[in-house]
Amino acid sequence: MILKFGGFLLLLLFTEIVASDVILCETYTKSECEEPSYSDCNKTLECEPAPRTYCFVAWTNVSGVIDISHKGCFHYDEGGEHKCVNQTKCVDKSEEKKKQKFCCCEGSLCNNLFSWELEVPKPIMTAVTQGQGDNSIILYTLVPIFVLCVSLGLLYLAFHKKKLPYFSQLPTLEPQERPPSPNLGFRPIELIEMKARGRFGCVWKAQYKTDIVAVKIFSPQDKQLWQTEQEIFKLNHMDHENILHYIGAEKHGDNLHAEFWLITTFHEQGSLHDFLKANIVTWQQLCRIAHSMSRGLSHLHEEIPANKTSGHKPSVAHRDFKSSNVLLKSDLTACIADFDLALIFEPGKSCGDVHGQVGTRRYWAPEVLEGAINFSHDAFLRIDVYAMGLVLWELVSRCVIHQKETESENENSQSYQLPYEAEVGSHPSLEDMQECVVYKKQRPAIPEMWREHKGMALLCDTMEECWDHDAEARLSAPCVMERIVQYAQFSGVNDEIYSKLL
Repeated sequence: MILKFGGFLLLLLFTEIVASDVILCETYTKSECEEPSYSDCNKTLECEPAPRTYCFVAWTNVSGVIDISHKGCFHYDEGGEHKCVNQTKCVDKSEEKKKQKFCCCEGSLCNNLFSWELEVPKPIMTAVTQGQGDNSIILYTLVPIFVLCVSLGLLYLAFHKKKLPYFSQLPTLEPQERPPSPNLGFRPIELIEMKARGRFGCVWKAQYKTDIVAVKIFSPQDKQLWQTEQEIFKLNHMDHENILHYIGAEKHGDNLHAEFWLITTFHEQGSLHDFLKANIVTWQQLCRIAHSMSRGLSHLHEEIPANKTSGHKPSVAHRDFKSSNVLLKSDLTACIADFDLALIFEPGKSCGDVHGQVGTRRYWAPEVLEGAINFSHDAFLRIDVYAMGLVLWELVSRCVIHQKETESENENSQSYQLPYEAEVGSHPSLEDMQECVVYKKQRPAIPEMWREHKGMALLCDTMEECWDHDAEARLSAPCVMERIVQYAQFSGVNDEIYSKLL
């Protein structure tokens, strides 16, 4: 009996020790809120066991504006010291001019709160004469205290000058019937109807003089994204028929009530995502959309040298390519939009301090999900091509070649699915996508009936080469564009349409 009781106590002790090894971290990924119906961005995650498990926070600090991109678990399996060891609080001590901030800590939910502190350099002690001894001691005591007080004062001002919430309270634009339409500079703009709402703001249909335009409104927290998108639009050679046309940018209001407006051409058809939810497409329409979409991405990726009429255009990676960021014109040709996460590759310069995990998780390439990105020019372009392969799959899934044209459109609209929706559902977690795409190497299903049409079969092969697990084996955007031109001949497209594709 005593032995059994002792064994029971040992079992309880062992269970308690194991339980104490479980580390919980707050998790948050900015891109997880791209779907309006998703309401639970803030989660607590039980981290996978590892020799060393930490919690982390990654954010940007631009002129005192805090923008969180990620929270979660962090594993460090290698030997030696690491800056996270024995850190009970999540504090970044990088220099002030560095916009990208990162901190990590040890202990459950230690990343609930985070901060930035300017590391105070230790004073250099030098030998002094006996007559100066007392004064030196006082000097070396007071100077560090003074520097520390100044640093804490600056830190307080940085965080409290603007009353910004933590990620669980990230502000969103409140719905409004119709906000005031002030005269912004020389552009008297009247907002008419809200057409879309996303994680970075909302898009309005508006009237500018006699023209209908689109106004994308950013909140103060997303001012940097507004500036990035302007920078992309203002590059040389960006006035392209398959790139959304830029009109201008304006600021309205001050401080926390400021709004940052980006004004572009308005396209009544809306995004490819919304169009495919409500419509099916013919093979001819599919070819037209796919060709113009790949042509736009190809132009974005292309580096164009300076000439007599225009300056140099660097290569640009989109980094959030998806069907909702492809707009359709009235003739069903596509144009690429939403460049707020885009990255410019200047010749001879490195990618800089950029974060690889941006955009929409459903469209992340395997290397992004795995956290094994090669931060090079070609690597980022291949990530875009992977996402384009998934958008092509969305297009093909809504194409009817052998079905009757009179078939109910409502019945067909029920069959529309986002990439991987059948495999991981409507709101997949990071772990769901990693399990599906990285470990199981699954891709969206391609039914055999799709390959009964010669052109469709070739397009399916192209999709598979776009989303190849080996990034270096993927096609380039120009190659996809050229292939689609060739596939159009198998559809029975008349000479006029085929010549337009060429």
